[in-house]
Amino acid sequence: MNINNRIISNKNCPYIIAELSANHNGNIERAFTSIKAAKDAGADAVKIQTYTADTMTIKSEREEFQIKGGLWDGYDLYSLYKLAETPYEWHKPLFDYAKEIGITIFSTPFDETAVDLLEDLNVPAYKIASFEITDLPLLKYVARTKKPMIISTGMANLDEIEAAVKTVRENGCKELVLLHCISSYPAPPEQSNLRTIPDLIKRFGVLSGLSDHTMGVTVALSSVALGASVIEKHFTLSRNDKGPDSEFSLEPHELKRLCEETKIAYLSLGDAGYELKDAEKSGLNFRRSLYAVRDIQKGEKFSTKNIRSIRPSLGLPPKYYEMILGNNASEDIKYGSPLSWDNIGLNFDKITNNLK
Repeated sequence: MNINNRIISNKNCPYIIAELSANHNGNIERAFTSIKAAKDAGADAVKIQTYTADTMTIKSEREEFQIKGGLWDGYDLYSLYKLAETPYEWHKPLFDYAKEIGITIFSTPFDETAVDLLEDLNVPAYKIASFEITDLPLLKYVARTKKPMIISTGMANLDEIEAAVKTVRENGCKELVLLHCISSYPAPPEQSNLRTIPDLIKRFGVLSGLSDHTMGVTVALSSVALGASVIEKHFTLSRNDKGPDSEFSLEPHELKRLCEETKIAYLSLGDAGYELKDAEKSGLNFRRSLYAVRDIQKGEKFSTKNIRSIRPSLGLPPKYYEMILGNNASEDIKYGSPLSWDNIGLNFDKITNNLK
């Protein structure tokens, strides 16, 4: 997958998305500052969300529109989305600014009007939120743009994920990433089930990654070892400033740590192999080998008292220890000298054949 000349693949370091969401707190200057902070922290992209309260829900006093429990306890849906929305008139200035400073920006649309707006801005990719994975008409509309798609799978069962993948593939989406996601805010680490990431890769033949709502960066970093090609984390300038998503968002120094340590984690994976690594070569000198630990006279028998396996490695390998015991020294050997075939007087070929 190619998003603004950054190749997303399992052969590259994971792509880091800083999700601004509602953390602009209704202030476009804060949004600009947040985009710059994400860039400075090393994120590959910043993502916003494109909706209005009226495209998300309706204003109603009915019980089912009221939020009870969690971070947003006491809000009704309409009021929450009104508070959290990124105004449509902000989009072009935000896109222009991101382009100016050199960071990719894209968005999550929540209805067809949002897609139309983003197409006018030539958005390079689309993110589908976990709550919208079952909105197949929306997925179909987005897929028909032929842009890369990233879909969060939070709350979705296997049948729902299969339906989403089938829908976008049949409607023109060629580049797809499925993000494993626990749609809880914040999410408990012990319920992260990161082993789902390689299962998504295997089942659907796609790139996968993590949309992470846990606190901190530990879970996100762990996902690298399981094949995550994309990591998305909510981002705020400061949790102390509060806001709808601030409680489970990373601050700039934490995002910077995530970006830096993700690179280290990815590089540490390397390839499966058992050849000697460059970093290990100097250590070969400190393997064990057979040494004289007393002065040994010519003709004296080798015993547990006069030879031992010790460091360094200039003597014979320890695997010959038991075969050498009981044989006679062919010459004087001083204390602290490495044993060799010359001072043992044994036939090397015979010894090695017996060990096979």
